[in-house]
Amino acid sequence: MTKPNIILMISHDTGRYLGCYGRQVATPAIDKIADNGVRFDNYFCSAPQCSPSRGSIMTGLYAHNHGMIGLSHLGFTITEDKTTLPKELDKAGYETVLIGLSHETIGQPGGSAFTSSGKLGYKRIIEVGGPGNPDGNLAPLVADKTIQFLHEQASSGQECPFFASVGFFETHRDFDAYEPQADPDDSIAVPDYLPDTPEVRRDLAQFQASVKTLDEGIERIHRALQETGLDKNTLLLYTTDHGIAFPRAKGTLLDAGLETALIMNWPGGVHGGKVQEELLCNVDLMPTLLEAAGADIPPGLDGRSFLPLLKEKPFTPREEFFCELTWHDRYHPMRGIRTDRYKYIRNFEDGPAVYLPLDIHRSLSGQSVRDDYYTPNVSEELYDLLLDPLEEHNLANNDEYAELLQDLRGRVEEWMLTTNDPLLKGAVPGKEAPEWQQEVDKGTTYKGREQEISSRGQKNS
Repeated sequence: MTKPNIILMISHDTGRYLGCYGRQVATPAIDKIADNGVRFDNYFCSAPQCSPSRGSIMTGLYAHNHGMIGLSHLGFTITEDKTTLPKELDKAGYETVLIGLSHETIGQPGGSAFTSSGKLGYKRIIEVGGPGNPDGNLAPLVADKTIQFLHEQASSGQECPFFASVGFFETHRDFDAYEPQADPDDSIAVPDYLPDTPEVRRDLAQFQASVKTLDEGIERIHRALQETGLDKNTLLLYTTDHGIAFPRAKGTLLDAGLETALIMNWPGGVHGGKVQEELLCNVDLMPTLLEAAGADIPPGLDGRSFLPLLKEKPFTPREEFFCELTWHDRYHPMRGIRTDRYKYIRNFEDGPAVYLPLDIHRSLSGQSVRDDYYTPNVSEELYDLLLDPLEEHNLANNDEYAELLQDLRGRVEEWMLTTNDPLLKGAVPGKEAPEWQQEVDKGTTYKGREQEISSRGQKNS
């Protein structure tokens, strides 16, 4: 069988906030790809922030195993000895191309770069910058460059297959630039885990405009793929790095932070019109794509291929995946495990009950909730996802769940020990985003357990 071309389209901070996943936002292009392909409804990331999650897609490893346990531009990086998806596909005879956004580095500890580009394994880098758009990764411009690339491929007569990583800035904050496409505030269906306030509705309206801009870019790419005829032998994927940039999502180990869209369309490769409910994690994507390409799968990965599932062959679903956060723009170390029904989270340091990354902290939504969320956290959290899908009722101190708590706690501890998790040695050094100091000076941040308890006691007296 001819090796398929592979196009991996990846957006920022989109979660599953798409029409085909039941959200009230117009995404006809992505919905069409899902209708004609395979939509994965139980697919999650293992780290709810940009670089660590993208590192897991690249390496098939959990974040502390690939090394990038924080943001690349704040000094974290994939360790030099790790291989990557484009490196392995290059070995298998693929032309490897990066178009647009990448937020991973390799072998650059302490660096400030957003991407290592070619060092990640890409043999061709198509930059998308231009006047007035210094970071160059907005969907309309990424689509322009991708369409140009597809026409070049179609006319070149080149026989070797290609792998193209197509990265969009959308749907990362800030959303102000998307205001002209914003939906009316009163039309917004607010997710159940967010408060229904005017500020949250305004924030979501602008966010949905960003989602629609992303969808328009993907529509143009998909149309060009079909017009060139390349679609007949191309595995087209859409995914994102983690949950949306709203409170109780991005930066948390709650499902809203870990949920990620995954949609695949592969004419002649898999039957379309399917929805898969099996529990999957983004560490599984690299080995799946390598197997689809006929490439060797490196030993020692945390993920495993789910290609048999796509091919309707015997497949044993995973019972669990592990999840983690160490550094984002602040230090907030957590480890956890999610099964089909239960979630266990361990908090390793004093911190807010709900961590808000800086962009969320400053947002309209963040300002609406941070007083409520900046209460002291607890050491352990346990949720029954069937009875409590919003993860509002912590069962860690419920005697009826004591045996389950001990079991899940033990699995996380064993995982940390067997993988030599750096948290076992104490606090992990890192660099805080300097902009946080402005918030500290304004008195808007979480102030620590003792001070928060004292100040809240004074307010209630």
